[in-house]
Amino acid sequence: MIVIVVMGVSGSGKTTVGTALAERLGVDYAEADTFHPKANIDKMSSGHPLNDEDRQPWLEAIAAWISDHQSSGGVVTSSALKYRYRDVLRGGGDVWFLHLHGDRALLADRMKTRSGHFMPVSLLDSQLADLEQLRPDESGLVADIAHTPEEIIASALSALEDRK
Repeated sequence: MIVIVVMGVSGSGKTTVGTALAERLGVDYAEADTFHPKANIDKMSSGHPLNDEDRQPWLEAIAAWISDHQSSGGVVTSSALKYRYRDVLRGGGDVWFLHLHGDRALLADRMKTRSGHFMPVSLLDSQLADLEQLRPDESGLVADIAHTPEEIIASALSALEDRK
């Protein structure tokens, strides 16, 4: 079974799409933010971007979740901004990436209107600067966040079916 990583910068809709996709597939769902140590959340909450050293234990924890869900499948969110981060996640097993990508203005607007999240809009540009697009050797799909979650999920399911 495959584990789907719903990836993208903050505000791209990872949680919305990820939870709906997991429900549709009948598999476990995990929110990447729950894997962050408190120090990471405190750092981001104060407006400071994480560095690679900060992200390493977080990525390893997500990779362990992926490994634990190889037989049953699952959906997990992760910004997965860089190829080397995705490489850590792929170390957990068979992974397919659903990259939610979109216009900076739309992302910023979404971030401004959501409540209860620790990530400030001021960190969006650092995430966009770090973002590396999926490479040809990475299994996945890039989906435009201007589409509805239902349209994105339909595209993802179609792409997964074509993968078989």
